[in-house]
Amino acid sequence: MTEAILLVGGKGTRLRPLTVHTPKPMVPAAGVPFLTHQLAKARAAGVEHIVLATSYLAEVFEPYFGDGAALGLHIEYVTEEEPLGTGGAIRNVAARLHSGPEDPVLIFNGDILTGLDIRALVAMHESTDADVSLHLTKVTDPRAYGLVPTDESGRVLAFLEKPQTPEEIVTDQINAGAYVFRRSVIDAIPQGRPVSVERETFPELLSAGAHLQGMVDSTYWLDLGTPAAFVRGSADLVLGRAPSPAVPGRCGDRLVLPTARVAADAKLTGGTVVGEGAFVAEGARVFGSTILPGAVIEPGAVITDSLIGNRARVGERAILTGTVIGDGATVGADNELREGARVWCDAMIPAGAVRFSSDQ
Repeated sequence: MTEAILLVGGKGTRLRPLTVHTPKPMVPAAGVPFLTHQLAKARAAGVEHIVLATSYLAEVFEPYFGDGAALGLHIEYVTEEEPLGTGGAIRNVAARLHSGPEDPVLIFNGDILTGLDIRALVAMHESTDADVSLHLTKVTDPRAYGLVPTDESGRVLAFLEKPQTPEEIVTDQINAGAYVFRRSVIDAIPQGRPVSVERETFPELLSAGAHLQGMVDSTYWLDLGTPAAFVRGSADLVLGRAPSPAVPGRCGDRLVLPTARVAADAKLTGGTVVGEGAFVAEGARVFGSTILPGAVIEPGAVITDSLIGNRARVGERAILTGTVIGDGATVGADNELREGARVWCDAMIPAGAVRFSSDQ
């Protein structure tokens, strides 16, 4: 198995303002664009040729990754003119594949951080002679996901999209966003129109008697679709909880990129990342957070589980918990922002303007 399709065309609306200027897979996690971790993991599993299915801000990818040689890959880029959904995007890049009709093609989404054993998924696909094989994972609350019940041999029985009632929750197994397709199945997807593999391709294959095989893999898995999840995923990469060959340094409590500056008495813990050219001033405390390139954290600021955008500034004694600060934004001194707050790109919050607690 030597090639893969990586779906990186989504707009990342749930991650805004992080994705106003940057496509979701290019937002840095543990010091490098998240996509770098996926590409490196695929290469480590033996993949040599990857086609990126791009759409939103498609022009950003190729200048960064080029032909993929730096990662030991051959990367090609195909851009959708109109959004085509997961299935449509897969079909749209089929002409760039080199595989024969019976060969396996790995497909994965550009927003999933996982410890999946890719080689094991491909081996299962081949040993069961499946038409499509799916990575499945178990979650405590499956209501936000597509359920995939299987029989005792792992053969897929149905696809149940986002159950709403307790009676609909017939399994805790969900579609984890990585697949192996027989190449001929890709070629059979309708061309030139939106297609969802979850709602159209997979159910139709089941109805036609195709063999869809599920592999439950209980290693690390996280959908990075929300700011809180993205920050957590980056911290887990730094801490070594989520494995990746692309982390640019040793795993530990903090990752400080080479041109970043951190005051001697500043405290960085919990998998915090300080990006290139960023500055963390004296007395600042940063836990489990991502400070993107060029950002400035002023003296005495306390930042927890947050993401600070490119060139953003957090003022003295500001307290940020579970917040996202957009590129170029300024949070003035003595502000207090709590869970869920999003400050848009280039916005300015004056000193002492927002608090959740008394100013005494």
